[in-house]
Amino acid sequence: MELLAPAGNIEKLKYAYQYGADAAYIGIKNFSLRAKADNFGRNEVEYIKKIKGDKKLYCALNIFFHNEDIEQLEKEIDQFADYPFDAYIISDLGILKLLKRRFPQREVHLSTQANCINKESAKIYRDLGFSRLILGRETSLKDIKEIKAAVPEVELETFVHGAMCMAYSGRCFLSKMMTDRSANQGSCAHSCRWSYKVLEEKERPGEYYPIEEGDNYTTIMSSKDLCMIDYIQELKDAGIDSLKIEGRMKSIYYAAVITRAYRKMIDSKNGIDVPQLDGFREEIFKVSHREFSTGFYFDKEDIEESTTKMYERQYAFLGSVGKKRGDGSWEIDVKNQIKLNDEIEFIGPDLLYVKCENLKIFDVNGEEVNKADHGKEYTITTSTPLKESYIIRKKADTILPYAP
Repeated sequence: MELLAPAGNIEKLKYAYQYGADAAYIGIKNFSLRAKADNFGRNEVEYIKKIKGDKKLYCALNIFFHNEDIEQLEKEIDQFADYPFDAYIISDLGILKLLKRRFPQREVHLSTQANCINKESAKIYRDLGFSRLILGRETSLKDIKEIKAAVPEVELETFVHGAMCMAYSGRCFLSKMMTDRSANQGSCAHSCRWSYKVLEEKERPGEYYPIEEGDNYTTIMSSKDLCMIDYIQELKDAGIDSLKIEGRMKSIYYAAVITRAYRKMIDSKNGIDVPQLDGFREEIFKVSHREFSTGFYFDKEDIEESTTKMYERQYAFLGSVGKKRGDGSWEIDVKNQIKLNDEIEFIGPDLLYVKCENLKIFDVNGEEVNKADHGKEYTITTSTPLKESYIIRKKADTILPYAP
């Protein structure tokens, strides 16, 4: 099975590949359902080609297109020829002919937004020329097996980890109503994740939804996160060809740790000996997340209940290790402030974690300092063996009030 990871920008793309993804999916500005992700521009094409190598890269063109959107796509379609895309992910059939005509050698994958959840729909999409179907999140393992039996020549892709939506296949209007940011046009404000103080039904004045959380707020509309790390074999047996991780707007720490854990688990199921397998699995619980569930794969009772818990995390993401200099120091990319007295750890693609020993921090002038701040250049020295692209973290509070 393919392991497919999210990439909201060029840095996340690099880490997705380095931490074990077989493929990654990205968005192009103006045409992706994650418009608030950085997404990609034409000036990054050559670097994308360099870091992609022989791995796969898919382009999400999965907004719902209005007439003016299609006109804009027709004007900009030539720019897509520069990218080393292996396939386009679309939900709107209105752009299918345009893509097939302009890029006949590239595959087209059906987005989960199209909500394909049965074998008859799968047959129609196959006949239209889709080589892969990203099934709706509401599809059970039982139904997936039946769909695969009906269209064995078509690849099936499903989400296995990340945020779930209380709306059916993400078709939600809360964000548009509350912030004038349309989820269906790529600008979701995640209104369902907010904390709400009162819910009163019109026909029952004075009766309020019970408040079960602290500070007199509830998260009734916030769904649980999906986690299928313990069910890789069941997913494989159902006929799934690609396991997809959600999270183009998440940090490189999230993308790296989650991708790495699923990589190790898939390798183990393929008969590869993976030292510290349980440790890599446990790492996903240290990344910021809501209460986990198995979604709709086995039944729908668990996922249909909203989560009453806040985001949980055990570690804070501080930054990443860059190139090694001639003097033995390492460049670092600081995302959150690093202090000398922090209990710092490093993680890597095959390094579970290791504590930082004898840390020294130097500013751009080579002067030793006590802390490193985001947005400035620093180098470090440490007696801990390092490699480029190691991630830097420290222990943090267990409760995080908002998404990372």
